[in-house]
Amino acid sequence: MATVRGCNLPDDLLYDVENHVWYRELGDGNVRVGMTAVAAALAGQLVAVTPKKVGRSVKAGKSCATVESGKWVGPARSAAAGEVVAINDDVVANPSIANDDPYEKGWLLDLAPEDWDNVKSTLVTGAAMTAAYEAKMAADGFAGCA
Repeated sequence: MATVRGCNLPDDLLYDVENHVWYRELGDGNVRVGMTAVAAALAGQLVAVTPKKVGRSVKAGKSCATVESGKWVGPARSAAAGEVVAINDDVVANPSIANDDPYEKGWLLDLAPEDWDNVKSTLVTGAAMTAAYEAKMAADGFAGCA
């Protein structure tokens, strides 16, 4: 697992660094979507996570969930268009799970993506992700995860 400025970033995920969102291919054509540790640290303690409902469409670059903390409310933007096929009821009931374990228990939703091969080519992983996140944190003036 890579660590950038104290933020854990698993090597096996695909990242939309600009929007602080990660993707995990599930092997059935669907992808799991979640917020990175960086997003959770920037937002602060989460008080609400509201993913789009199962069966709803998500447009590329648009919100797939709304995330709220004591200091911020905003969208989790999906790089991929598609249909929501599952949501994480645990994170809806207890949003702080996304702060504590953003990559396993704190995922947001599963998506049946459209045109995944093209979207996947725009995401970063491994060494490219580490460099991209270091540059993003520097540009944003973000010191890192506590």
